Amino acid sequence: MLPALTAGFLLGLSLIVAIGAQNAFILRQGLRREHVLPLVLTCAVSDALLIVLGVGGFATVLANVVWLEPLMRYAGAAFLLVYAFRSLRSALTGGNALTADAGSGSSLKAALLTCLALTWLNPHVYLDTVVLLGSISTRYPGQEAAFAFGAMAASFLFFFSLGYGARLLAPLFAKPVAWRLLDAVIALVMTSIGISLLC
Repeated sequence: MLPALTAGFLLGLSLIVAIGAQNAFILRQGLRREHVLPLVLTCAVSDALLIVLGVGGFATVLANVVWLEPLMRYAGAAFLLVYAFRSLRSALTGGNALTADAGSGSSLKAALLTCLALTWLNPHVYLDTVVLLGSISTRYPGQEAAFAFGAMAASFLFFFSLGYGARLLAPLFAKPVAWRLLDAVIALVMTSIGISLLC
């Protein structure tokens, strides 16, 4: 059981650590100290659900429903490109700085909807959690649940560390130029992912 748990944890962590749209969004919200707990819970619980679907055999269903993959790909690309445009506009206009009271006043509902879209409209999330983790879990017959639990634990650890660890960078982001650079990087990451989904 321990080898399956460890393998699930390490593989799950290695897949999620790469900077992506979802991680960039959580980093930004963590820096602003804005709705961190509900957002990291949303990301981690979403990952957990997708991992359970993958280990439970949904990867087979996804492979047989030919129209689902292109639909997810184009919807995800459109969302990422719109979000990239907003980040680029923010990088060019500037004006952000992290203050003691933090937060830009965006509503919890708006933040959650953005988080859900970045999670559920991203085809890479399905490839990593449902397809890849789901298929690799079959290498541990009878211990698939331990493998899935390890991958879910990695997701919870990563998102909570990212969301709450971001505040350690707060002194750096007290300067507006740091926010402009972060917004530029987010725009670049989201644009590149969005374009890659269209190619």
